[in-house]
Amino acid sequence: MKRLLLLCLVFLPLHAGAAPAGAVLLWPGPPPGGAAPGPQRDSAKGSITQVEQPYLLVHRPARPNGVAILLASGGGYAHIEAGKESGPAAAWLQAQGITAFELVYRLPQEGGGVDAPFQDGQRAMRLIRARAAEWKIDPARIGMLGFSAGAHLAGMTAVQPHAVRYAPVDAADKVSARPDFAVLLYPVLTMQPPFDTTHAKKELLGAHPAQAARDAMSVELQADAQTPPAFIAQALDDPIAPPENSQLMASALHRAGVPVELHLFRHGGHGWGLGKPGSEPAAWPQLLLAWLQAHGWMTAP
Repeated sequence: MKRLLLLCLVFLPLHAGAAPAGAVLLWPGPPPGGAAPGPQRDSAKGSITQVEQPYLLVHRPARPNGVAILLASGGGYAHIEAGKESGPAAAWLQAQGITAFELVYRLPQEGGGVDAPFQDGQRAMRLIRARAAEWKIDPARIGMLGFSAGAHLAGMTAVQPHAVRYAPVDAADKVSARPDFAVLLYPVLTMQPPFDTTHAKKELLGAHPAQAARDAMSVELQADAQTPPAFIAQALDDPIAPPENSQLMASALHRAGVPVELHLFRHGGHGWGLGKPGSEPAAWPQLLLAWLQAHGWMTAP
């Protein structure tokens, strides 16, 4: 009997749920283009699918310093790894005095279409900026941080903040969706061969996309002088997203005259979140703080 009980615990199924209490819904009604039929499913480890109504989880520090960061977890656009990525990062940012917003966005193959995550990214940035006074945020110090496929979402929001992805729904849509800075961690950014081997590419474009579709979804090809400064970090031994993703983006920003800081760790693999203590990627949080301070978004403690 004891053994049977343990097996039940190990193989605990996904459970259904809606937006948690206190979450900020992105849309006042049904999201544009539709959504998953739901209900939302959350795994025991914090992986999210079937997003019916995208939302923000707000992590407010006791003494906000005016900086805000919108967080987008990865998962190959097939699920959202909030438990491993945006959740721990939000708690760490909150401890630094930064107001953190976890974005739970719609997935492209679950009813909203390919534009759904990018609509949600734009809308989230606008909501945060429109309500900056309420959250004690400086509207000129709002960044976006993405992990893996979430970095693709952050990157697309940064390079195309003014793209018309949906019809305005309220006054919040009158403000800019442009992040003031972008943080891209072990990112998926390019859809160009031979670096197009990611699950994110398959979810967005399918197996054999046209070249125009590849170009439209390659973040580095959209970078220009209006792109916000970027902090990029990746491991050279990343087995999921080739490190060329980071190198191509850094080169594109450099050509456009946009400040960029690139960190390439020798070892670390993929999906490290905050970074395992003692590993090379574990240095990125402190490197990010130094970068924010150097650019004047955040003062040194």
